Amino acid sequence: MSKPVSEIKIGILGGGQLGRMLVQAGKEWNLDFYILDESASFPSGNVGAGFVTGNFKDYDDVYKFGKDKDIITVEIEHVNTDALLQLQREGVEVHPNPASLNIIKDKGTQKLFYKNHDLPTADFQIFESKKDIFLALESSTLAYPFVQKSRLAGYDGKGVAIIRNDNDVLEIMDVPSVTEKLVDISTEISVIASRNKNGQIRCYPAVDMEFHNKANLVEFVYFPSKISKEKQKEAENLAATIINELDICGLLAVEMFLDKDGKILINEIAPRPHNSGHITIEASITSQFQQHLRGICNLPLGDTRFHSPAVMVNLLGAKGHSGKTKYSGMDECLQIDGASIHLYGKATTKPYRKMGHATVLDKTRAKATRNAKQIKKFLKIHT
Repeated sequence: MSKPVSEIKIGILGGGQLGRMLVQAGKEWNLDFYILDESASFPSGNVGAGFVTGNFKDYDDVYKFGKDKDIITVEIEHVNTDALLQLQREGVEVHPNPASLNIIKDKGTQKLFYKNHDLPTADFQIFESKKDIFLALESSTLAYPFVQKSRLAGYDGKGVAIIRNDNDVLEIMDVPSVTEKLVDISTEISVIASRNKNGQIRCYPAVDMEFHNKANLVEFVYFPSKISKEKQKEAENLAATIINELDICGLLAVEMFLDKDGKILINEIAPRPHNSGHITIEASITSQFQQHLRGICNLPLGDTRFHSPAVMVNLLGAKGHSGKTKYSGMDECLQIDGASIHLYGKATTKPYRKMGHATVLDKTRAKATRNAKQIKKFLKIHT
């Protein structure tokens, strides 16, 4: 792109916390941002970007929004890619590549991509309906235990059902879906890869993830990972291969399993900043948000090394509380050395909704973990 970076108009589809933190990172370079989403009350609505009210799933809204932008990017996969393809044909830079976005946002085509490229992933089958799953169980072509994932619109634990035996069959969703053999997991990890148009690729070191046992979303992220250096390198190489094969500029978060046999399996990917990468804001030399901007603007990619051990904890809405957001316990949290608190400015809370996150740096992972768990204990998000 011939324009100086400070003159580039960047459009973001989605006004949630990822868009908010992307704008905050870009304002350091005086970048010009515009957001498309349904309400300026969303987290990105008050961070100095031009906010356009509209639906990022609607063709006309996305096309009209993107026509005068230099670059369009996303903070969520479930956007109207037909409009993005047309904008791309008309000369607008669109990152991630909308053809690849079509592969990723459908978990069925995503799994087929892994299979067709000989990339390791759990054994899977694709079904059109609940009835087809029952027929497969009856004919023994599908066996317990398995995980069912909705092909479309799954996010933050939604659209996922774990079916261990006959007692769980009422949880089976009646939607086009993918079933995967339930993996005997040793560790869940994430690697965030970055790439620019010149083909430069850099990966952040692997981080370990711990999931909330009820909400089925990431609760803690840990650096350094406890997996071996050899496995960390293998995971980084896989992430680099995928972002290159998909021709994606910006970020690609690759969630993986290390199973009990020591094998790495790809779980899911996301072509955008990712929850597992929030830890990089304080812990890494280059945050994932600045790195995404470097990638989509075809700038040199930043240094992905970490300063120190770190732990991130997601701050979730309290169980049993739905309504206007209130916070308590901030004073206690701010007394913790090495802690950084990020609140997303969501006007309303509900149980297990992501309302913010905190990152703790310390000399060891163990010390950072203790302090992160103290933050989880002290900070309450309620009504």
